[in-house]
Amino acid sequence: MNICIDTHTHSVTSGHAYSTIDDLARGARKRRLKGFVLTDHGPAMPGGPVSYHFANLRIIPKKIQGVFFFTGVETNIMNAEGGIDLATKYCKRLDFVMTGFHEICFGSQGREANTKTLIAALANPLVDGISHPGNTMFPIDIEEVVKAAAKYGKALEINNSSFRIRPGCEENCRAVAELSKQYGSFLSVGSDSHYWADVGNFTKARTILKAVAFPPELVINSSLERFRAFVEKRRAARAEVL
Repeated sequence: MNICIDTHTHSVTSGHAYSTIDDLARGARKRRLKGFVLTDHGPAMPGGPVSYHFANLRIIPKKIQGVFFFTGVETNIMNAEGGIDLATKYCKRLDFVMTGFHEICFGSQGREANTKTLIAALANPLVDGISHPGNTMFPIDIEEVVKAAAKYGKALEINNSSFRIRPGCEENCRAVAELSKQYGSFLSVGSDSHYWADVGNFTKARTILKAVAFPPELVINSSLERFRAFVEKRRAARAEVL
């Protein structure tokens, strides 16, 4: 399956990543991608950016080294109600707003509570998608989360880095893909790169999608046009949030 936009990348601004935005663009170009989304962590991540970082992304060109640049964030889930760590006024300016569990910001509360929290995050009108829902450190009822993603028109991520840094996640990721296919829910595919050479590395994620014969039309970044359409629809929804 063609994946032409990397929807999950981190720059030095995240505090624990090691490449600049220009480096990330170079990585995207090397992998022959159409573009990439900069999704630095939200401000609750230790060492992460201040909130105004996300407002000032508007100064960056829409195209860098021949690839399209999209503004984004990987916010941190902060409470059981699915609250995130970036204010509405900043989220509304971005192209793509993800959120996810990070144990340093909000620890696992058990399978039932984690499931309710992710469903609440999916219901949050500021959120466009969930990062690494297959993380075994945060067990969830995958079917219930997929059904919620389908209900709200949000994307669940197949995170390529998870296969390296989150042991045991492959079974969960396959279940996310199988159930998303069953319920017609969107997926995104992200490298979660913290170093430029990993931008566009979707090797294991593609293997999962191929194994379940996942339809490309449900992968939001399988074409530039499909991703732009998703971004436009979600930006319009976020613009309505007071």
